[in-house]
Amino acid sequence: MQKTIEFDQLTIRQATRADVPAIVRLLADDILGKQREYDQDPLPQAYYTAFERIDRDPNNELIVVDLAGEVIGTLQFTLIPLLSFQGSTRAQIEAVRVDQRYRSHGIGRYLFEWAIERARQSGCRLVQLTTNASRADAHRFYERLGFVSSHVGMKLDLIKTPANQQAQ
Repeated sequence: MQKTIEFDQLTIRQATRADVPAIVRLLADDILGKQREYDQDPLPQAYYTAFERIDRDPNNELIVVDLAGEVIGTLQFTLIPLLSFQGSTRAQIEAVRVDQRYRSHGIGRYLFEWAIERARQSGCRLVQLTTNASRADAHRFYERLGFVSSHVGMKLDLIKTPANQQAQ
């Protein structure tokens, strides 16, 4: 039987340095995350360095969902000022995770509603996100929230590029 979560029990807040291990645990807790994250004790310093960079940047917010002192969800919220769309601002949402014990309870929707409202309050014209092509469940979730698949995303991995692989 699944636990019932009352939304008044949840706090959405900016992450602190002390939250970094819990955030990394969430990021590593799926098939893709296991391949790219290092959820170990102690954590590699790179995670704390990244946290400090995000924390100092006024256009970036690392957000957590807190349930009675336990981090059970996270996302990164970034404001991107643009010249296009007549000098508008867009919000980028990345690294969304909800603890698997609390999925399908509406926490992801609650977190996204918070982020979308945060974008509106910041004067954003639109909210965008990227999601791995293999995450079919996530795609359906984002579509239910009103997101539309409108662009093709492309990435260049600067560590595993074909040129680097040939040089090795």
